[in-house]
Amino acid sequence: MLYDRWLRVVGRCPERVALRELTTGRSWTFRELDAAVKPAARHEPRSVAFIEGNGADFILAVLGAWRSGQVLCPLEPLRTRPCLTTSVPAQVVHLKTTSATSGASRLVAFTAPQLIADAENIVATMGLRQDWPNLGAISLAHSYGFSNLVLPLLLHGIPLILLESGLPESLRRAAELDRFTLAAVPALWQTWLEAHAIPPNIRLAISAGAPLPLPLEQSVFAKYGLKIHNFYGSTECGGIAFDSTSAPRTDAALAGAPLNNVRVSVGQDGCLEVRGSAVGECLWPAPGPNLDRGVFRTSDLGEISNGLIFLRGRASDQINIAGRKVLPEAIESVLAQHPQVRACVAFGVPSPEAPRGEIIVACVAAAPGLSGDSLKQFALAKLPAWQVPREWWFVEKLGANGRGKISRAEWRSRYLESATGK
Repeated sequence: MLYDRWLRVVGRCPERVALRELTTGRSWTFRELDAAVKPAARHEPRSVAFIEGNGADFILAVLGAWRSGQVLCPLEPLRTRPCLTTSVPAQVVHLKTTSATSGASRLVAFTAPQLIADAENIVATMGLRQDWPNLGAISLAHSYGFSNLVLPLLLHGIPLILLESGLPESLRRAAELDRFTLAAVPALWQTWLEAHAIPPNIRLAISAGAPLPLPLEQSVFAKYGLKIHNFYGSTECGGIAFDSTSAPRTDAALAGAPLNNVRVSVGQDGCLEVRGSAVGECLWPAPGPNLDRGVFRTSDLGEISNGLIFLRGRASDQINIAGRKVLPEAIESVLAQHPQVRACVAFGVPSPEAPRGEIIVACVAAAPGLSGDSLKQFALAKLPAWQVPREWWFVEKLGANGRGKISRAEWRSRYLESATGK
């Protein structure tokens, strides 16, 4: 089904440029790209094709797997190949690996109609067009890049221009292009802003993979007149919400409105539930209760008001203080307002006084001279006393991953290790 859809795209625009490498100048028309596709080497029926990379070879490998009827499983760099001991269900054509932000990485199984639906929802909601190519600066193997760059190219004929890397000097080369769409992560947008590398010919700017900080969104708009559109999605269900407004948000919790054909509600536990034809088939090989029968139950606490989705943190991150719950985001947003704080993350650790309770720890990267006492007084003016961190841990910097996420679980583990070693 997927390869047949690709052939229809080729038939509609055979001589138009489909894929281009900005650095090398190499390009392929849709006809040339199809001619370069090689069927997979000898393989067992319904075998899984693990593919890696971030260039033209990745696109060709996708098409090769589709043409050969293999199940596709893209892998990001340094990601260990899953050990599969059972056969993939007959209807499944694609396996995604989760990002493991809330636990161990798992596989999510998708059918062809589910991948097609996700691409259609994204293209229609964002208004992607064939005369405005996508500029590829993110991983093609990750769910975000695959849905926003690979599938629009192969299923909708939206050209893709590949950057050599996300470094500022690579993006500066895009100034030679006509208008284009640029999907990236907050960490890249921040790097490009600081390097004065954002070109003037971006038609649509998108950010996903991690929360988009308001100061970043507002700074880019003030300097370039460019609105970065927040995009919220998940590996298990594809795109969920998109902020299509033309001005910067004033509330960092705003994720946007649900994508076309995506239905979002709030479950009894306060977490968002997603329904629609793009929701994955199942977790595989071991099923899970949060993905079943066309419903994905997220661990994101949320609210829906006037058709807009507001994210209120992750249920798993809640801190238990003497029976009362507080979300670390509420603490972090206050601490981040201090002019000497560069970055911060809050988490709970076991309380020595209450075996079932926790105390709050704030891990802070700040300018020299800032003390825990002064930061505590700052927080007391804005937070209830019971929500003010009890322990202050100052570090040189809080490193984020490639998508701009700071792992609370990782820093909590580091803190506990350091505390044990004292």
